[in-house]
Amino acid sequence: MKRSQKVIRSQRVLIEGRIRPAAIAINNEQVAAILDHSDFDHGDQFDFGNAVIMPGIVDTHVHINEPGRTEWEGFHSATLAAAAGGVTSMIEMPLNSIPAVTTADALNKKIDAAKGKLAVDVGFWGGVVPGNVPHLREMYDAGVFGFKCFLVPSGVPEFEAVTESDLREAMPELTALNAALLVHSELPGPIEEATSQLANADGKKYSIWLRSRPSTAEDEAIAMLIRLSKEFGTRVHVVHLSSASAVPLLTRAKAEDIEITVETCPHYLAFAAEDIPDGATQFKCAPPIRERENQERLWDAVRSGFFDLIASDHSPAPAEMKCTGTGDFMRAWGGIASLQLILPIVWTQARARAVDIPQLAKLLCRGPAQFAGLGRKGAIAPGCDADFVVWQPEESFRVDAQALYHRHKLTPYAGQTLYGVIQSTFLRGQQIYSSGKFLAEENGRVLIRGNA
Repeated sequence: MKRSQKVIRSQRVLIEGRIRPAAIAINNEQVAAILDHSDFDHGDQFDFGNAVIMPGIVDTHVHINEPGRTEWEGFHSATLAAAAGGVTSMIEMPLNSIPAVTTADALNKKIDAAKGKLAVDVGFWGGVVPGNVPHLREMYDAGVFGFKCFLVPSGVPEFEAVTESDLREAMPELTALNAALLVHSELPGPIEEATSQLANADGKKYSIWLRSRPSTAEDEAIAMLIRLSKEFGTRVHVVHLSSASAVPLLTRAKAEDIEITVETCPHYLAFAAEDIPDGATQFKCAPPIRERENQERLWDAVRSGFFDLIASDHSPAPAEMKCTGTGDFMRAWGGIASLQLILPIVWTQARARAVDIPQLAKLLCRGPAQFAGLGRKGAIAPGCDADFVVWQPEESFRVDAQALYHRHKLTPYAGQTLYGVIQSTFLRGQQIYSSGKFLAEENGRVLIRGNA
């Protein structure tokens, strides 16, 4: 082995779905070779003892909101939080920034805003909104990884919801591009019907928020998406699935080779509606966190291999937008801050349900990398980027919200004891975070589809 190479080793390295002693040789920012644990010299090397070395986490559902709403979150704060949590690559959603990424010009403004602020690598989804079909190809050619749409109001005026008619216009173009369509899968009809029956209800009660977003809204949306995907041959991705009752429908669609993939999020796996206090708007998200029985059915789906990936859906906002003073769920912004904690959140729940580290890594690393088309991310193998998270799965910590690097500290995980302490994060072979300290804050790059 040449001394110019950097070597990282541990007794527990995740290689091809199996944890074993190994040494990783790094050259030119990539994994050069997988070596025996003892095959190293005493040059530039790291020995992490018995810590787990896993591929860097790939989070394909993050809201950073810059430019335009940087007071909600920004590239610098979000990517620092990511680095501290072992997340080395993210794909950001197209809404909440101003302008929203619905044209190539808007994408270029987003890329310019990110320059010099990235601690980890970041790419971008484009948006599908009414009337922007002529812009889809130019955005795809400019480097977005696919496209996101909402079937219900997104919460911001810059990103309008689409109807089935809009999808029928957009899907032929998406199929021609072989581009994935990521969908917030709730239909407005069941929500409007449920909400009309709650006009005088107490908005501080979590049960009221839950009743206002029934699982039928998700289930009916997903049935429509399966039908349209089959008709147009469009790749469809269901984001943040919360309704376990949709799993059988999606399972049948996958068995029929309909091109549909599915993610869920840490909060649906970590919380149950029965445990959410009234007025605790830090728990508000859409679709909502559902009952414990639904939560356990989602875990059944995790164990069965149904889900393609888990993503954070990190979506913070200023405390006043979360209505912390009034505790009104019906008026509060819907979004949960969790980017820095995605690995320990999911691992804490997984270890209690006989889900092991290789299964975890498939959902947090390789699965999202494959979905987004990040061919050099998500695995520890020769030719892959040398992105790693080094962590201690047996160690626990208590979440101190003020110690999080998200711009806003309000999170439902505050005060919880979680397992899985992040020790170090490596980005393309460079150690960027170690034991609570950042060793590099601007080493991240903008990821462009086809070059990542």
